[in-house]
Amino acid sequence: MPIFKYTAKNKRGETIKGKVEAISKMQAVSTLFARDLFVIDVSSLGQEAGFLSKIFKPKVKFAELVNFTRQLSTMINAGLPLANSLSILEEESESEMGKLSANLLKDVEGGLSFSDALQKYPDNFTRIYTQLVKAGEAGGVLDEVLERLALNLEKDKDFKAKTKSAMIYPVIILIAMVVVMVVMMVAVIPKLTQMYDDFDAELPALTKIFMGISDFMVQFWWVLLLIVVGGIFALRSYKKTKKGELAIDRWMLTIPVFGPMRQKIILTDFARTLALLLGAGVSLLESINIVAEAIDNAVYREELAEAAKQVERGTSLSAAVSRYEDFPPILHQMMSVGEETGKLDEILGKLAEYFEKESEYAVKNMTAALEPMIMIALAVGVGFMVVAIIMPIYSLTSQF
Repeated sequence: MPIFKYTAKNKRGETIKGKVEAISKMQAVSTLFARDLFVIDVSSLGQEAGFLSKIFKPKVKFAELVNFTRQLSTMINAGLPLANSLSILEEESESEMGKLSANLLKDVEGGLSFSDALQKYPDNFTRIYTQLVKAGEAGGVLDEVLERLALNLEKDKDFKAKTKSAMIYPVIILIAMVVVMVVMMVAVIPKLTQMYDDFDAELPALTKIFMGISDFMVQFWWVLLLIVVGGIFALRSYKKTKKGELAIDRWMLTIPVFGPMRQKIILTDFARTLALLLGAGVSLLESINIVAEAIDNAVYREELAEAAKQVERGTSLSAAVSRYEDFPPILHQMMSVGEETGKLDEILGKLAEYFEKESEYAVKNMTAALEPMIMIALAVGVGFMVVAIIMPIYSLTSQF
């Protein structure tokens, strides 16, 4: 049944806030009147039964999830009960996170464990998130697990922000280059073509090539649009297949500059997440399987799934991953030290820090390499177009 949040005044004139379950907003108001409350405001909250809400399921933003985890961790560490903490988060947030908090509160008050409640919303809470909370509940250290989880999410958020900010300038330059090319092809060259036709001038081969491309773009732009849309659709359809996803992800790892950066980001996620799971008390085999499902690369998912089978047969994790070239020697060498000393989670944490720094350097190197490459490509493209435009003008002036 839908939940409604209300603000009302009681007989003593005090303003009170709360929640009420009702089939509709009208029934919620009637229920409040029956309690001798003067209703000021009523708004829907939490589970909604509308048709559109079943089709469009808004996903909580990553930044909201980070804030939710940090605030919940702070309140649990301060000694507040879970239900009270969720109730406060529900009241403070007006976004989708507030509605989700209301649903979680309802499930917890209904008798579900917090991890079971989280599992009902897989679009918002990953399996890693729920498994960590489950381990924290089982070990009676939910406060410590939430603190570690909050730190992990905050590091992930900071790294994503650094990556995005580093890519802004190259993306702007690339968009500007495309816009300039399109404007020249669609607006400038057709007018020059008309002028050259009026003078019946003999045009150089380079000019004819650009004019042909321009004419095609003006007259058959819809063909280009169909090719682009069809290509994107075909690529996405191919990537949905197991073979296609594996091929594309493998190819992405071989791209110069971008490939090594992508590899370091994946290894950062792998080491940090595995350290988090092991530190929370999740078994090694289960941790590997969870990480394998969570990694955003089919090549590493497949290799980790094979590594998990080897670990199940008694092989150490370091020996299992050393068989794959995608895991650098420093990773399995350090993991071997962690297994021998019984501090695998600590070693993985240090490896995560190492790969994170390497990822940041890789991002900086990629942006530093992209900027001059894009500028050179822009200069060469515009240069060819300028030459193709100016050459006929010189030919025309020489005739007079």
